[in-house]
Amino acid sequence: MAENAFIKLVPSSAKQSITVEELKELFYYYKNITGKTGDQVNWSYGNSAFPYEIKETDEGKGTWFYLHSNHERYYAILIGVDRETVRDEDGTEREQTYIQVTLPEQSTFGDKGKANEFCKFLAKKLQAELHLFNERVMYFYPRK
Repeated sequence: MAENAFIKLVPSSAKQSITVEELKELFYYYKNITGKTGDQVNWSYGNSAFPYEIKETDEGKGTWFYLHSNHERYYAILIGVDRETVRDEDGTEREQTYIQVTLPEQSTFGDKGKANEFCKFLAKKLQAELHLFNERVMYFYPRK
């Protein structure tokens, strides 16, 4: 059965919405900075830190894409952007954007480790609320 993690852009987050293209840019940024780390230590760390290719299908254009790997320890991670209606403590309803990270049934333990790493990276960058695969919640936004 597929597993899901969610990165929710709450009112205190750095951004209130995000597009698939902006999300891809964050992954390219991640790949770039891990590659630079590898250059500093004279090791091809970039290939180990991000062993995926970013791919998008025609049906998912603008709503989701996936990371696919030909490496033996990894398979795929699906990433999508959507909106949900949330009821606040005072009873008011509001629209909230979230990023869904899905591990398909064929995913490996390596995929789960990388997905957790990517989720934490994205949540820190966006100052968001992270709901991990094990249903624990991490808060990366300024709390009142």
